[in-house]
Amino acid sequence: MLTPYHILPPTTKVWVYQANRSFTQDEVWEISDIIENFVDRWQSHSRDVKGFGSLYYRRFLILMADEDACDVSGCSIDSSVKLVKELEQAYDLDFFDRMKVCYKITNDLIGSFSFNKLNEMLETGKINDETIVFNNLVTTKQELETNWAIPLKDSAFAKFALK
Repeated sequence: MLTPYHILPPTTKVWVYQANRSFTQDEVWEISDIIENFVDRWQSHSRDVKGFGSLYYRRFLILMADEDACDVSGCSIDSSVKLVKELEQAYDLDFFDRMKVCYKITNDLIGSFSFNKLNEMLETGKINDETIVFNNLVTTKQELETNWAIPLKDSAFAKFALK
């Protein structure tokens, strides 16, 4: 059951999928409709999942499920992964490349680079310790709000940067 974001509790389970490229405006409209329809019909053990799904920064697909209202496991998680894989096929996307780092160029513009280019990006000044990067390992709504878009120096990536 599609649920407004602001109603979901801080403990709501979150899955962040980072695309390998930005979505076009047409893709944003189309994929947003697909996500909303999926979440509205999302079920776990024949029970409606109170959930939310949206695209952020034309680069991230985020799904949420209120596990206080209904446990989400097994087949219900599989169905969400199936949705993401179908979107990959339909729109020539890759949501599972964990070696890409996304960062804010401006408030609305997101760039990305291969993780193995981290030190090169730092050395050339394209990014710095204060550059906002995305921690896609957040697992709750509260973490999404407080620990998803963070300065590089506060991220797990910082320990790989040569000083």
